[in-house]
Amino acid sequence: MRLFVAAVTLALLVAGSQQIPPRTSGVVAGVIVDQFGSPVTAAIVQLRVDGRAQRSAASNDTGEFRFERVSPGTYEVYATKREFSPASVQVTVGDASPSPIKLTLFPATAEQQRVKAETQLRDELRSRAGQAQAPAPASVAERVAGFVSRGADLRRYAVDFNTEAYDRIDENRFHRVADDPLSTFSIDVDTASYANVRRFLNQGTRPAADVVRVEELINYFRFDYGTPRGDEPFAVTTEVAACPWNPRHKLALIGLQAQPIAQEKTPPRNLVFLLDVSGSMTPPDKLPLVKTAMRMLVDTLTPSDRVAIVVYAGASGLVLPSTPGDRKAEIQRAIAELEPGGSTNGAAGIQLAYEIAQKSFVSNGINRVILATDGDFNVGVTSQGELLRLIEEKREKGVFLSVLGVGTGNLKDSTMEKLADRGNGNYSYLDSLHEARRVLIDEAGATLVTVAKDVKLQVEFNPRAVGAYKLIGYENRVLQHQDFNDDKKDAGEIGAGHTVTALYEIVPPGEEFNGSRVDPLKYQDRAKPTNAAQSGEMMTVKVRYKQPDGTESKLMTRTVPNRSVDLTANIGFAAAVAEFGMLLRNSEFKGQATWSTALDLARRFRGEDRDGYRGELARLIELAAALETNEVTPQQTRR
Repeated sequence: MRLFVAAVTLALLVAGSQQIPPRTSGVVAGVIVDQFGSPVTAAIVQLRVDGRAQRSAASNDTGEFRFERVSPGTYEVYATKREFSPASVQVTVGDASPSPIKLTLFPATAEQQRVKAETQLRDELRSRAGQAQAPAPASVAERVAGFVSRGADLRRYAVDFNTEAYDRIDENRFHRVADDPLSTFSIDVDTASYANVRRFLNQGTRPAADVVRVEELINYFRFDYGTPRGDEPFAVTTEVAACPWNPRHKLALIGLQAQPIAQEKTPPRNLVFLLDVSGSMTPPDKLPLVKTAMRMLVDTLTPSDRVAIVVYAGASGLVLPSTPGDRKAEIQRAIAELEPGGSTNGAAGIQLAYEIAQKSFVSNGINRVILATDGDFNVGVTSQGELLRLIEEKREKGVFLSVLGVGTGNLKDSTMEKLADRGNGNYSYLDSLHEARRVLIDEAGATLVTVAKDVKLQVEFNPRAVGAYKLIGYENRVLQHQDFNDDKKDAGEIGAGHTVTALYEIVPPGEEFNGSRVDPLKYQDRAKPTNAAQSGEMMTVKVRYKQPDGTESKLMTRTVPNRSVDLTANIGFAAAVAEFGMLLRNSEFKGQATWSTALDLARRFRGEDRDGYRGELARLIELAAALETNEVTPQQTRR
């Protein structure tokens, strides 16, 4: 009997040894193209199982994507990008990797965008009414369907639920050089306004004027400026051309290009995420979006990086202590366990986040708290003034603050902007996973690695060449002239590889413009031009900045000759964005600008557009035009 059992066992072992070896992991790769076969860059590609994303990646400059070490099984490869309809295909990873995949994305139709807008508004109404798990009331559903089909303003029936807050913007006016030859302001590298404007337009709504900060629209885009020389952290570029919306005026551009940094040379990162997990963060475009973005960020962490997660809602708490970047599974597990719920009244969220950041402080590294919220927050400080003083105190110790705004209907834009400004950080609005990837991964150097802080510009205009001037945008960044030389005065920061762009509309001497006169002085004569006024210069640009850990500012000076050139790719595209912003604001200074002229400039000076953002601007101009009665429609403007 024992001999029989042994024989059977041996036979089974031999048979088992002759079976096909266990399958190993494979590779899923392919390319994303548009309807013309051109590569689609920065498309988000997911490997899904039962509709849930297991892995995420983005298509590169040639539209290609690649997932390595994929376990055997059947997956859905799902690709999406803004303004396109999603596409997917099923693949099986077995004994060998599947053949390369080719997915074609087609532009989303107007009907698809309408349905998306309707769905988003329904979800928001349900969430605000505390009915996220229950069907919307028939009356609400009927009203939503009715006004969407009629193309009405999406906010009309959501007004009771909309608590978004924006600071009033009083547009800059023309200044006579004889009265005030100096213009002084702090640079601004925030981009929240552009992404927020895009969100409104994609939902079929024209944004209110105070949503539109023109300088943030312009600085969303990167321009081709000169590279810094020597030890200077940035280069200064100037251009002057005829003003497209008022040919009798000139348009002057001032551009700063920060020194880029190679990804492998990025200093160690000490990041503390402070996350709002209150009940209002439930919708997909809020906490779920932040979680997905954080998962993508984890893939870029190195062993020298550290990440911590603090949450606040019904109570504040430490979800993940400061953890080395090579412990990715532990970090991913903490992210996966984040769930929204409770009212927003965290006891000491921001103090806890700063405490952890300070304990894990990295000398000569990046030390930053990143606050992500829909705006309805109370992080444990009783007043905004106290909160701002806390943030200012921590920035002096080397811990900066960045703010990520998410969601709709509850955005506290004005507060978010103030917090990021006082924290020497950036304010970004995440209207999609694409934007989250741009902010946290593609432009991590520009948003996290500061190369110069407290950057101020002061421009002196020559009265022989300039009768009046107007700074376009930067309304809430204007400084007193004496602030320029005051090193205690806070100003904006520039990150590695960042570009900063400012535009002035210039009125030549003797030309009329929209502005008021100042009465003659009684007790003194106006200043008389010096010999330098005969030099042929239009203006002198002065820039003050500090090193990231410095306390004393340095000065850079550039003179600008009084001569114009034809519109270039830089000033031409910047003018397109400026026209777009002025038209959205219905500015009294828009001159001859129309949606058609803005679209023409955007297309003519699109230049190299590897990430597709400049092409997207043209689509947004078409959307804005279509939303305005008796304006140019997309069919009329499309070539």
